Amino acid sequence: MKFSSTPISGLVVIEPEVFHDERGWFMESFNLQRFRNGLQSLSVVPPDYFVQDNISSSKKGVLRGLHYQLKPFEQGKLVSVLQGAVYDVAVDLRTESSTYGEWFALELNDSNKKMLWIPGGFAHGFLALEDDTRVSYKVTHFYDKDSERSVLWSDKKLNIEWPEMSNYFLSEKDRAASVLDQLPE
Repeated sequence: MKFSSTPISGLVVIEPEVFHDERGWFMESFNLQRFRNGLQSLSVVPPDYFVQDNISSSKKGVLRGLHYQLKPFEQGKLVSVLQGAVYDVAVDLRTESSTYGEWFALELNDSNKKMLWIPGGFAHGFLALEDDTRVSYKVTHFYDKDSERSVLWSDKKLNIEWPEMSNYFLSEKDRAASVLDQLPE
């Protein structure tokens, strides 16, 4: 596995090694020892453990996010795409960070097989670029409804450069999300 830093501290792109032959391909999608060693090689503190695996399925144009949970239920997420493609976005919400309010995005898809490690303290969201896109994410804390929050995907202060679509499909909750300047402490 190849681990690469991003311009935002703690956020890491992971590229697994894929072995191809006449039968198809094989890859190790997760290995705890390699994951920990890879993050540590970039001076990123690895999580103690993952507690839950989630999978979502979305049609083209579905925009989910930007979601996060308040302390002490912050979720670190290891995000990958099983089928299809997404434009994946992480926003730094760590108030003590020099990159607070900055975002990073990349395409995750079933061809490039890249993954994104998003530590706690970030909001996360994605735009499905294909029909029947399936996203998998391992999380470090259980879902806690009372600590769930969202940042508005179209917040002008964030100015995220989402890919153009003829239509974005969002939940009512995501349409009503707070802008960065109005987030709870």
